[in-house]
Amino acid sequence: MNLCKPKPFPKLPPDRRMTTDIASPTQSAGKTTRASAFPAPAFARPREFLGNRFVYVVVSSRARGLSIGVNMNPDKRCKFDCEYCEVNRAVPALEKSLDVDVMAEELQHTLALACSGGLRDIHYHHDTPADLLELRHVALSGDGEPTLCPNFLDAVRAVAHVRALGRFPFFKIVLLTNAARLDLREVQDGLKLFTQQDEIWAKLDAGTQGYMDRINRPACSLEKILSNILLVARQRPVIIQSLFPLLNHEEPPAEEIEQYAQRLQGLKQAGAQIQLVQIYSATRPAAHPNCGHLPLKTLARIAERVREVSGLRAEVF
Repeated sequence: MNLCKPKPFPKLPPDRRMTTDIASPTQSAGKTTRASAFPAPAFARPREFLGNRFVYVVVSSRARGLSIGVNMNPDKRCKFDCEYCEVNRAVPALEKSLDVDVMAEELQHTLALACSGGLRDIHYHHDTPADLLELRHVALSGDGEPTLCPNFLDAVRAVAHVRALGRFPFFKIVLLTNAARLDLREVQDGLKLFTQQDEIWAKLDAGTQGYMDRINRPACSLEKILSNILLVARQRPVIIQSLFPLLNHEEPPAEEIEQYAQRLQGLKQAGAQIQLVQIYSATRPAAHPNCGHLPLKTLARIAERVREVSGLRAEVF
């Protein structure tokens, strides 16, 4: 049986569906380690256990299974400073830039491991359900904003080339982005290499500039983010990724959620093709200690309001 052929995602209990991805890197005795604060057996694994410099694997609820990630920003550069971000930028980066050739070699090795079933032979995944170890996508992501990578276009070309070699079953490429640079020429050129099966996951965590300033602390405006999402979403369908944290023990104000839903409706009316809205919360240990996880019932209410106002498909993770 081909382990890279997608299957329907198995139904998981709420506690495991809400546990997502990985903890944050720390530096100890000159080595990178990751401390997992969440006990779920599939979703709380150290990210660097393969020993790669740029390519890692995670079992992700939003990916609905195995995601192979490319750390486009080993230097931790980002235009946002989100309250919920797990990246500790006070710790010096172990790599200053993405080496595209090394990344491509690591990607091929990791794909071979994933598609052969070799991940199950690694201690961390002995007890992981088989369906969760099936490859869902290769993600351009990492410790910062991927589109800030100086050799972004070369990296996209390299990943697309690995896929075109035909040594592995077709895999989907996903760009996870805060959308601040989607209008730049080199980013647009990179997106031209995407197929219709590939995806863009664009961040939208707020409906007002004030709340965005509080949550994301961005180096750009909300209007810039909305404009860039619209630019790309008129060209191809996008997925909106929205993280709502519990901040200082407070949930997002009801009026903010209403404005957020209205923003999505505005994008849709302006011609944005929005395939899905991902509603989730902070599940990884954040660098800022005042950030926590929203209750499932609150996330469900947000998703329901998105559906009522915009008519878009919204799912809670």
